Amino acid sequence: MSYDIQSRYFGKAGCENTHDVLEATSQRARQLGIKTVLVATCSGKTAMEAIDHLGPDIQVIAVTHYTGFARPDHQEMNDETRNALETKGVRVLTCQHAFGGVGRGIRIALKTYQVEEIMAYTLRMFGKGTKVAVELALMTADAGLVRTDEDVISIGGPVTGADTALLLRPANSSDVFNLKVKEIICKPSIF
Repeated sequence: MSYDIQSRYFGKAGCENTHDVLEATSQRARQLGIKTVLVATCSGKTAMEAIDHLGPDIQVIAVTHYTGFARPDHQEMNDETRNALETKGVRVLTCQHAFGGVGRGIRIALKTYQVEEIMAYTLRMFGKGTKVAVELALMTADAGLVRTDEDVISIGGPVTGADTALLLRPANSSDVFNLKVKEIICKPSIF
């Protein structure tokens, strides 16, 4: 089976691509009948924008940084924003990053890298957004928010905004090599 897909490549990485990423995601989700889109969001702004682009027939799952990412005991998404997203039907996931956590703690304390951080650096060869999009699929599968037998679109990017969208089949972290990136919908070519 072959079919024509067109990937879009941005001239540079960054939040200025967010609108175009969400438009491309909306179009591809409708073409394929994708029901779920994962969105990396620190403050909630990108998730709010996703709601407007994707509409009510696509489930948005917003994935935040874990509490303590920026500084101890601090959550970057405030309660008001979280409540507003949830009121609009968005599921919000805050949990440890699949490619961070204990391994990052070992690196910081013992000055040695662990496997998950090596995987993260490898994925960053395709851009930060690619690493984030893959990571979201693992995290949401581990949380039971997505199925591992249904495709989703996962959106990632740098610290703010979005610059990458991937069509993929999620997997649990313990089955990481069963995750399949099926399409690059869009990503930056310079990063």
